Amino acid sequence: MATIPILIVIFLLIMSLYLTLLLRPKPIKIPVKNRHVFITGGSSGIGLSLAHQAASEGARVTILARDPNKLEQARDSIHLSTGVNVNIAIVDVRDFETLKAVMDEADPIDVLVCNQGVYIGGELEFQKMENVKMMVDVNLMGTLNLIKAALPRMKNNRKTRGPASIALMSSQAGQQCEFYGYTTYSATKFGLRGLGEALQMELISDDIHVSLIFPPDTATPGLIEEKKRRPRVMRKIAACSSPMTADEVARKTLDGIKSGTFLVSCNFLGFLMCLGAADLAPQRSILSAFAEIFAAGFIRFYAVAFLWRFYEMASRCNTNSSHKRADGIMKNSSN
Repeated sequence: MATIPILIVIFLLIMSLYLTLLLRPKPIKIPVKNRHVFITGGSSGIGLSLAHQAASEGARVTILARDPNKLEQARDSIHLSTGVNVNIAIVDVRDFETLKAVMDEADPIDVLVCNQGVYIGGELEFQKMENVKMMVDVNLMGTLNLIKAALPRMKNNRKTRGPASIALMSSQAGQQCEFYGYTTYSATKFGLRGLGEALQMELISDDIHVSLIFPPDTATPGLIEEKKRRPRVMRKIAACSSPMTADEVARKTLDGIKSGTFLVSCNFLGFLMCLGAADLAPQRSILSAFAEIFAAGFIRFYAVAFLWRFYEMASRCNTNSSHKRADGIMKNSSN
């Protein structure tokens, strides 16, 4: 019996050595001090908090959004709290040509944070197609536009400038976890996962590292508007957890960027989701790899019970189909 612990230790050592040889990409540290951090959706919410924190750590920050008044207010608030002057860019991420012109004129980017996003709630059956298209264009196509516009100058002289990062702001609704009333939104956020995995493989030789961020409900102006449009089923599901603050999510995001982490969770539920849905995601940490390998079965068991609860809520709330239709039409007519 005494040999069993020894065998376990030997097994763990062999696994550690094996994972050390296999893990790709390798561990990395990505500094932000004295480097250009470019943040979209930077006039409010998570983007604004991230700009505050990056500026306070000595980064040269540019924030991008569509509303010039909000951008100027954001710039003033960052200067007031940090003493740092940040640059602003008034662009719609759906406009690739204008976006490319802005990127070409700006300082080469070291950290690109694709933080823009829009949610228009409701069941797909009742959503207007222009709202569906807007979510796809802003959340997914807007991110592709940003990366394609920024990459040429991000790659330029990268070996002498040090490692760079592209951070994609997904959501727990895009973390291999479907939510009622988020059909289109989840599709765009799930799409970022595929984008990020393929992009990391394309850019690893250029020393550019991708991070995928999964914030839960976050106390921002956007969440206030989102709650007005959520179907009743989603309101019940969302009541199961409390929102995080924008500062908390921004701190998790910045820490994930600096460590080059690919799947960046923001709370314990998000951490479990990352473990259970690691699949072929890049992994730099031996400890995280161990957890993904050995906890997968337990996480799946938890997920089955988790989904049972959500499906029960959906079934009970939608027993009256006419009530469901009235709710869906009401939510979408308010957009």
